[in-house]
Amino acid sequence: MAAFSSHGYRNLATFRSQDYDLTHEAQVERMMADLKPEAIIHLAAVVGGIGANRSHPGTFFFKNLMMGALLLEHARRAGVRRFVSVGTICSYPKFTPVPFREEELWNGYPEETNAPYGLAKKMLLVQSQAYRQEYGYDAVNVLLVNLYGPGDNFDPETSHVIPALIRKCVEAADTKADALEVWGTGQATREFLYVEDAAEAIVRAAERLEGSEPVNLGAGMEISIRELAEKIATLCGFNGKLVWDRTKPDGQPRRSLDVSRAKKLLGWTAKTPFDEGLKRTIAWYRSRDPRAAEPTPRGAGHRSR
Repeated sequence: MAAFSSHGYRNLATFRSQDYDLTHEAQVERMMADLKPEAIIHLAAVVGGIGANRSHPGTFFFKNLMMGALLLEHARRAGVRRFVSVGTICSYPKFTPVPFREEELWNGYPEETNAPYGLAKKMLLVQSQAYRQEYGYDAVNVLLVNLYGPGDNFDPETSHVIPALIRKCVEAADTKADALEVWGTGQATREFLYVEDAAEAIVRAAERLEGSEPVNLGAGMEISIRELAEKIATLCGFNGKLVWDRTKPDGQPRRSLDVSRAKKLLGWTAKTPFDEGLKRTIAWYRSRDPRAAEPTPRGAGHRSR
């Protein structure tokens, strides 16, 4: 919201699933009638870390598939002028050559632990391209790398790796624990994008992107989970031992994006240094009661100049 407002947009709307459940067609129709959007930024998703994906693959597949398919179809019917689909790099094949290039998106099956989620989101790319071909509908697609920042979801059951590690390290530091457990071997690598940088990229995609081919949005960096955990532990003031539970999965072996297409088409590159972004995220988490912290609303909004 702040990113769109800073670009001069007004009459913005976001909502939660309790307002409009986008997995039900009647509620998608009601949302369209109530809000009458001129453009839609489709951020709605059912998401989680490796544990949540392993526990709820059916839920993740069905809900993400239905939200995307129904929303895009009814946007087309209602004459919504612009549809921005925000997808995920979980859609890439498990062994995609690093850095991931958009041309590699269909060259294999996604990593098994998040394949149902990744494939469900990937179908919106297919739908966007099909609708552009048949109806001339203006739908564009961006693929987000792992996000982090203030307002993240720190729930231990559903959070992603950075908020999960921050919560664990803060609690371990505050209790002066001797050790804390971390999933996997630590050898897998990931790329992370600060939420404010991501928001700016999405605004630019809404304004400038043409065609329905996907565009990677990332920071163009790669860090191992081991190095990440050590960095977060240091920034949180935890001086104990990190114990790696090798019985738990690592997920995709490597993740890092080629972001040259975003620079070329959107004139955008990430600006926030990783350590600075982590410090801001930790400070935000420490400023709140962890049990009261809630994830940032993830919904679909509309905009008008």
